[in-house]
Amino acid sequence: MAINYRDMEVAELLSLSPPGWGGALLDGLLVSLKITLLGYGLGLLIGLVGATLKRSGGPVARDMMAVYTTLVRAVPELVLILIGYFAMPQLLNQMLMSFGYERIEISGFLVGVLVIGFVQGAYATEVLRGALGAVNPGHIEAALSFGMHPFRIFYRITLPEMVPLALPGLSNLWLTATKDTALLAVVGFTELTLAARQAAGATKHYFLFLLAAGVLYLAVTLVSGWLFQWLEKHFSRGMRRA
Repeated sequence: MAINYRDMEVAELLSLSPPGWGGALLDGLLVSLKITLLGYGLGLLIGLVGATLKRSGGPVARDMMAVYTTLVRAVPELVLILIGYFAMPQLLNQMLMSFGYERIEISGFLVGVLVIGFVQGAYATEVLRGALGAVNPGHIEAALSFGMHPFRIFYRITLPEMVPLALPGLSNLWLTATKDTALLAVVGFTELTLAARQAAGATKHYFLFLLAAGVLYLAVTLVSGWLFQWLEKHFSRGMRRA
């Protein structure tokens, strides 16, 4: 039986144990997913607050949120990542030292989560604002007439009605967040993209490892798409279609 040495080489290079780089790629994927989950969750919180302020806040709050969403959506994510990794820690340490405190080291993981969350928050604000605006105001007025507390109105009426409307946009934001983590490789943070680049540089098999990284990103996209489709069907049950 003929032995395909090329296949053996590929299997060895992608093996999970050294000298293979498969384990490093999976570790990088895990780090990317952690940053995506935490940053996306932070972005949702910012977006919910921002959407509420844009719809129900005072003029100052609305203007502040408008400036925030406009600036973040206008500035490329890579520039914001560079600011978050280099400019903001330096500014923070200068402020601390001016008050007599020692310099602090900020985790690259934490900075990645904060930057992704900050960017996601601007886009989530607009997505959730549109979903809030589509909630039937008559349902809110009816609940108020029955004396329901505003917080109870929110989680019993507003939230169930807005979630199915917001999910398509939130699905797109999740996929954007997963791809934005690749930009962290520019600042030397070891996530999936940088792990693939390191493996390619060490072995000179650039096509193999960059293709492997692409396949892993594709797998995340497919699983995420299936999950969001299930969520849309789940939360849309009982809703009247126009």
